[in-house]
Amino acid sequence: MASHLPLATDYAQPSRLMGRCCVLGAALLWSSSGLFAKTHLFDVWPEETRGVILGFWRAAFAALVLVPTIRRPTWRLMLIPLTVCFAVMNASFLSAMSLGTAANAIWLQATSPWWVFLLSVILFREPIVRRDLIPLVFGVLGVGTILSFELRGQAGVGALCGLVAGVSYAGVVVLMRQLSREDSPWLVALNHFVAAVVLFPWVVWLGQWPSPVQLVVLGCFGVVQMALPYLLMVRALRSISSQEAVAIGMLEPILIPVWAYLVRGEVPAWWTIVGAASILVGLFLRYVVWGLLPESPTDRFPDSGMPLAE
Repeated sequence: MASHLPLATDYAQPSRLMGRCCVLGAALLWSSSGLFAKTHLFDVWPEETRGVILGFWRAAFAALVLVPTIRRPTWRLMLIPLTVCFAVMNASFLSAMSLGTAANAIWLQATSPWWVFLLSVILFREPIVRRDLIPLVFGVLGVGTILSFELRGQAGVGALCGLVAGVSYAGVVVLMRQLSREDSPWLVALNHFVAAVVLFPWVVWLGQWPSPVQLVVLGCFGVVQMALPYLLMVRALRSISSQEAVAIGMLEPILIPVWAYLVRGEVPAWWTIVGAASILVGLFLRYVVWGLLPESPTDRFPDSGMPLAE
């Protein structure tokens, strides 16, 4: 979702309207994962390994488009865990799409803001903000609702993959925040390149190679669903805040199940709808109701033992 946000860079400032249109376009393109991952064209590949294969080709084609956008490549030790988290997120999310419903996959990944909150507090001792706690409760209730019904059989494996995707994406966000001074296109391109390199040996071992038609669709998957939205989001963040981008980007997890329904007639279970609604309420409170308001000093717990963010 719009938690895909890359980091803002210092380019010329486009208009706010253009920024909002770019975010809207990025959300629409990101949501097409429900179209590409659920197409019957890939049914010839086993469900349990399909996510890894799709993840490799998507990352490889996205990297081909993103590499030419790199401006200032630099090396930092923190790039290692960043790229590992991204590779895990890439494979686990598409595995969740293959093994379960698109709705479960995207809404379990949509819990990443709450994992970001927990990781930031635990690993980097960022301050606890009161306004994060109520949305966090909604997120926990939503995840609990989905998992309580899904943790059985193959659907349960898919649900766990969706949860892993949320946690690993949170790792990406937290680490990119620590690398905020680095060039955004460099970080995004490197993530996709390393993900492709990490998954390539597994793809070779599986021995499942695409037909010419599948290869064309996979190329569109990587370029249209992954590379172009990142470029649009980088442009958008030159003129609008990340909170506003996240708010507009909430369209993505709503649209992905729609694509899955149109392609496969896939209808989310009632517990997925209830859980997704709870997660959506939490995200709406965090990024729309409170996220666009200025933070008050009373929002932070004075006795939490956590230093103020620098």
